[in-house]
Amino acid sequence: MPRITKSFVESLPLPKGAPIFAWDDRVSGFGVKVLPSGKRKYILKYRTQGGRAGRQRWLGLGLHGSVTADQARALAQRALASIAEGGDPQAGRREAATLPTLADVWQRYERDHLGLRKASTQRNYRAIWDDRLGPAFGKHAVREIGRGAIDAFHKKLSATPYQANRTLALLSKLMNLAGAWEWREGTNPCRHISKFQERPRQRFLSVDEISSVQEATAKLLIQGKITVHAASILELLLLTGARSGELTGAQWDWVDWDRQIISLPDSKTGAKTIYLSKAAMGVLREQHARSHFQPYIFPGRLAGKHIHNLRKPWALICKEAGLDGVRVHDLRHTSASLALGSGVSLAIVGRLLGHTQAQTTLRYAHLDADPALQAADAIGQIVQRGRASNR
Repeated sequence: MPRITKSFVESLPLPKGAPIFAWDDRVSGFGVKVLPSGKRKYILKYRTQGGRAGRQRWLGLGLHGSVTADQARALAQRALASIAEGGDPQAGRREAATLPTLADVWQRYERDHLGLRKASTQRNYRAIWDDRLGPAFGKHAVREIGRGAIDAFHKKLSATPYQANRTLALLSKLMNLAGAWEWREGTNPCRHISKFQERPRQRFLSVDEISSVQEATAKLLIQGKITVHAASILELLLLTGARSGELTGAQWDWVDWDRQIISLPDSKTGAKTIYLSKAAMGVLREQHARSHFQPYIFPGRLAGKHIHNLRKPWALICKEAGLDGVRVHDLRHTSASLALGSGVSLAIVGRLLGHTQAQTTLRYAHLDADPALQAADAIGQIVQRGRASNR
């Protein structure tokens, strides 16, 4: 038998039928398997402890090209040393293949727990899994995922700190469950990983920008680039300060026309009342004329479904209006800022927005430029009157 080398392996002819084997003349059981497809695989044939009475097994050592002949020989020698001490490398691989992976943890969590969360949370968690956690760790045995790998993964997401921290939180939840289900031992590897600092967004629309949005919306409606349902819900978001998810799924049965409210049975903070101004009531009446025969206030493209994606029409509106970095959620910021800038108290604004704590409303207390400038002008006029009287 020849020595297995690179040149020897590449010189072996391709079989027309069954694979052919060639064995090394120095390392017992080490060889190469040549397939009709042209692939050449390094292998080790051995018997478990017990000599000829032991069970024969085959161990794959890698594909030629990905692994060199010398590397495969070294792997074979290490495996033979383990066998001599009573080990079985193939059994170890089989055991590893049966270990629960993070994908197994996610599937059980999705089946037994995720359905108990709010619909928006379910969508967010599935997006995090599909886009980040699944590709990074899904195939890994959950007991083998360590703090170092998680920390490096988290740092790679530093450009989007909010999403990075939400991803880490979901991974930590899955690791806690894996421990509770006895699929891994030890402490949660997500512990002691520092989260990124999250700075709240301060973007809101000025009065001039609101006018630009309204002009852009009217133009895109005429051109047929956005639907009237999308235009109406975006206007109502600005008028009410509601979250987009609260209005996209809103139903006509929840509207109390006499009291001018929409009573949401559930929201991010539980049951909530959306208060409707006269302008908001006008938008709602126009929408009612269009979709009163459907259960949802803002129907989607499919019958019986509500509108979902507001990002695309909003992106078109912002592009037409020449606005950068403005999200749909910033309409809520704008509504709160306009109210605060008009002298409405924090307590009332908090009630309009559905906040349960006054501290939450404080995040919106950044005044629009127009009322702030008016206040500055008023101060300037008082100062100037005082200066004139002293001359």
